[in-house]
Amino acid sequence: MARDSCLARVTAGVAVGGAVGGAVGAVYGTYEAIRYKVPGLMKIRYIGQTTLGSAAIFGLFLGTGSLIHCGKSY
Repeated sequence: MARDSCLARVTAGVAVGGAVGGAVGAVYGTYEAIRYKVPGLMKIRYIGQTTLGSAAIFGLFLGTGSLIHCGKSY
């Protein structure tokens, strides 16, 4: 697989999007769990769901953007 192949670019986009989305989701999920006073261990579940959901969405969008830009040469 070449270094600048389309698959490598899309994979990198998904990875970066997942990392950024996970970080944002963790911060936002923690804020929301405290704000709405989620009880006990449900906080961990709520933060985890927010983190994974946000990571999946950001990763999907960044991967799609990388795929769209893959065929263009500037």
